[in-house]
Amino acid sequence: LSRSRSVPFIIPPTLHGRDWVNLTNEEPIQEDSDPYMIPQSGPRSSFHSLAGAYVVGAINPELYKFPEDKSETDFPEGSIGRLWFSIEYEQESERLLVSLIKVRKLQPPSDSCSPFVKIYLLPDERSYLQSKTKRKTLNPQFDENFVFQVSSKMLLQRTLKFLVYHVDKQKKHHLLGQVIFPLKNETLTDDNKLIIWRDLEKENLEPPSEYGDIQFSLSYNDYLGRLTVVVLRARGLKLQEESHAASVYVKVSLMNHNKFIKSKKTAAVLGSPNPVYNETFSFKADQTELDTASLSLSVLQTTKGEKTHVLGRVVVGPFMYTRGKELEHWNEMISKPKELVKRWHTLCHS
Repeated sequence: LSRSRSVPFIIPPTLHGRDWVNLTNEEPIQEDSDPYMIPQSGPRSSFHSLAGAYVVGAINPELYKFPEDKSETDFPEGSIGRLWFSIEYEQESERLLVSLIKVRKLQPPSDSCSPFVKIYLLPDERSYLQSKTKRKTLNPQFDENFVFQVSSKMLLQRTLKFLVYHVDKQKKHHLLGQVIFPLKNETLTDDNKLIIWRDLEKENLEPPSEYGDIQFSLSYNDYLGRLTVVVLRARGLKLQEESHAASVYVKVSLMNHNKFIKSKKTAAVLGSPNPVYNETFSFKADQTELDTASLSLSVLQTTKGEKTHVLGRVVVGPFMYTRGKELEHWNEMISKPKELVKRWHTLCHS
């Protein structure tokens, strides 16, 4: 039975130590992190292993012809690019298959752009898999496969992070943008290959503030009288002792005239000072109440003895309660009805 040359093949775990030679005439994967490395002559390894993860084969771009959808043409104002990828989870071998498909409309710091992508499976920040570098293009087509070994028990607590870089002539790497994709909301099964696209975001390069920061989106639907909060992530949290066992969650409370109305909580994330949530909450709030209502977001940590510590808190609302960035965020939400307005905020110790 003849097989297409670009169908991925898998190396069985028992043979991982062997030296494999690439049988296709694809260029070998470079193990060095410098994308400008000249491949040496002679046999090269056709995959590299990293914390149980390795790259395999190539994929057939013909399988990824997209229907003419709006994702190719409608880019938001101030867009810095968009990334397409697919994910699939093999239960039996406990492998997460990630296909990096393409990036479109990159905004490089200089005239030319030679992009490549690093892929992390958080919370592991130390190791990553890396794509090939594409020369002189703002619309790189990658079509590369990557494999992460991850148990089904841990899968939904992990988060994929894609960092898109540009390599300049001096071989310096410039970060163009990132995509953070928590796996917890996805139904990942063997026969279910999800093709996903996400807009690139700028990485927050400022150092975290004293008690850390929280990022969330606000939206108000005046027609439905509904206030929506999307708790995205926090960073730089000062965890109490026994941080590996600590579970950290965010409590969102709606207040009116400083009276408590209703609160909702995210799921807890274990032991990370940089937890990712991506959870959406809606509250009923009449338009007449927007001048007296406010939202309080508290980041809380519970430790083994079921003790709860407040790690930090932020209040957004009208002029009656807030100033600065918190007031700006609230006002922008009101001035752009039905639109999600996303911002970072500094946590204060209450």
